[in-house]
Amino acid sequence: MIKYSYILFLFISASVFGQLNPQTKSITKKFFPDFEEVKNVTPALKKKKGYTSDKELYAFIDDLKKNHPKKVQITYIGESQKGKKIPFVRMTNPNKKEKIKVFFQGGLHGNEMASPEGVLYIMYQLLNDENYKHLLDDIDLAVIPMANIDGYLKKDRYAANGLDLNRDQTKLMAKESVILKQAFSDFTPEVAVDFHEYTAYRKDFAKLGNFGVANIFDVMFLYSANLNIPENLREFTQKVFVKNASDVLTENKLRNHPYISSSKYKGDIHFKQGSISARSSATNYALTNAVSSLIEIRGVNLGRTSFKRRIQSMFLVAISYLKTAIKHKKELKSTIQKAIDTQKEIVVNSKRRVYKGKVKVLDLDTEEIIELEVIKRDAWLSSATLTRPTPKAYLIDANQQKIIAKLKVLGVKVTTLDEDTETEVEAYKIIAYKRNSKKYEQMNLQKVKTELHTLNKNFPKGTFKVSLDQKNANLVVEVLEPEAPNSFVTFGLIRTKKDAILPIYRILK
Repeated sequence: MIKYSYILFLFISASVFGQLNPQTKSITKKFFPDFEEVKNVTPALKKKKGYTSDKELYAFIDDLKKNHPKKVQITYIGESQKGKKIPFVRMTNPNKKEKIKVFFQGGLHGNEMASPEGVLYIMYQLLNDENYKHLLDDIDLAVIPMANIDGYLKKDRYAANGLDLNRDQTKLMAKESVILKQAFSDFTPEVAVDFHEYTAYRKDFAKLGNFGVANIFDVMFLYSANLNIPENLREFTQKVFVKNASDVLTENKLRNHPYISSSKYKGDIHFKQGSISARSSATNYALTNAVSSLIEIRGVNLGRTSFKRRIQSMFLVAISYLKTAIKHKKELKSTIQKAIDTQKEIVVNSKRRVYKGKVKVLDLDTEEIIELEVIKRDAWLSSATLTRPTPKAYLIDANQQKIIAKLKVLGVKVTTLDEDTETEVEAYKIIAYKRNSKKYEQMNLQKVKTELHTLNKNFPKGTFKVSLDQKNANLVVEVLEPEAPNSFVTFGLIRTKKDAILPIYRILK
């Protein structure tokens, strides 16, 4: 009982205060020895304590530019809420080759300390290591090394206003979210990787096994299962990019697995696999028809424990993705084009398949890897619960400038009617409505049910039009279909009520 109470105390302390390292030295030595071959070339790696400061970050990338002036471009795309400059770095070997556009991001959550450091290490190695310099012959790499500078400097997951920047990818309420998304949209990557760290010692894990368990995986791959992402792109991401990186990690004795996380359902602990949510990066990027992955490294609340191991894990994944993109260049581009050209029904809502399965964990009593039988809620086996025919376009009332601005930041092309136009449309009527009194991410969520009514309507000059004949069409439907879990209506950006007609209309012909 004393042992259980101590372990529970460590779990709670780590999750609430983010200070105590819950991992014993014996576990670190046995399962997570460091990779000493990682060179001490980044600011944090050059010192024994602490992490890279904002001043050290700026100096580091300035040195990269100074030493490689033809290969490196630095742009400051905006400032954080606390006034810190957000750097956007482009890296490539100038030549006449058609490049593959790749986007890397680190530090979206400020308490994931190895994430920015790993990205800086990747940048340094690509420019200075003879084994990797050639990759920039074929790659146009855009890097945001420290996305949430305010959070990072205080070791806090959230932005200065308390918002989670990886739950803000459709509503775009944080200043940083707009800046980061605009840079992403302007760059239009074909491959996008968002580097994160995850919490291996979760409070609910203390109730599993005899005296608690911990996640054992050095790396977890989160690639989207959202059904509005064309199937060919989902399969290509998993079977080519993720598989290749997984094989590399395994060869280097780094345990890896598709993404899992635990949640409580009616008092029981279930394990979620994968993601479908457009409010976070892995799905949001993929909905722009890019190969997209969020890479989770085992590291939150572990301080600098296994720091080089965590950085090396990121580095191996990054290099694998770059090599895979180059090796499969033609297939990558044809897969993306096929995804853009795909027309299918819109999936407004879906549900995960729920079943019993097994997951490997680290037993904290025996300090051995064991298998637990658990309930899994699997996004990769999702099925649609609400579908609609894909419209030719949406018409949006001219007074909805705020959501139009967000659509444009998301990389969506918007036009306006140049004259009064009468046309047949489908209108959304709200037939069921509930507004949550408790806020989520500073928003009162709305849950609606709609009926579609066909009518002829005159739309005045200046009405906004969003065609679905465009690259980011799949992202459009995620934010405009009102019942979708990450839509502008769901997040309360378009306030409504029962029996109201929404200011969004569908053109089917």
